[in-house]
Amino acid sequence: MRHAKNLKETSPNVAYNINRSKGKTIFEYFCTGIDHMFMQIIFATNNENKIREIRNILGDSFTLLSLSDINMKEDIPENEPTLEGNALHKARFIYDAVKMNVFADDTGLEIEALGGLPGVNSARFAGENKDSQANIEKVLSMLGTGKNRNAKFRTVIALIFNGKEYLFEGIVTGTIINDKRGKEGFGYDPVFVPEGKNLTFAEMELDEKNTISHRARAFEKLKSFLSRHYMPDNKEVI
Repeated sequence: MRHAKNLKETSPNVAYNINRSKGKTIFEYFCTGIDHMFMQIIFATNNENKIREIRNILGDSFTLLSLSDINMKEDIPENEPTLEGNALHKARFIYDAVKMNVFADDTGLEIEALGGLPGVNSARFAGENKDSQANIEKVLSMLGTGKNRNAKFRTVIALIFNGKEYLFEGIVTGTIINDKRGKEGFGYDPVFVPEGKNLTFAEMELDEKNTISHRARAFEKLKSFLSRHYMPDNKEVI
């Protein structure tokens, strides 16, 4: 661990050193007090629900850092027309800032009867304040009493690993029910019942949800990739 007067702690696990050179301020991030047997990787989000889910999926083999862990408070725009574009934009934004391995995700609910809406605008379907309850109410209002309730959740993950970009996708199909059920999860979880199940995502325990969800399927692909390309002695697998 480095010792310097300008060392700043951003969390119990992460610190940065400020290097001012030629009029530029450079933040050098590194770990403190954690086992370097585990890979450090940034998840480009401050959504605690997402972080909790992904830590549950990735397990103890990786040290998962959120944006708050690296003291990144900037709001990253999500203005791309596709899930892939948004995920890549967020990952590139963080990688350009800190030059660490990073991944970002974007998720959309695509409803057949609504022509694929809300899609890439799922989080802001009812407005820029990302009000989940308002989003659900808008979806249910637009569907009305229609019989076609088919829908799918799609998650896309963009990973920048050792400077190279990768994409992973996870999809789960299901139906939109008429009324909200359950208090777990987040987003549209209270009105989405995955195919072959009787419970909404919001009625499931996290472990059960993480066996079938769109996000879990995408992140299992990410986990498999990282496990193949990284070993505990910090050497890449060729």
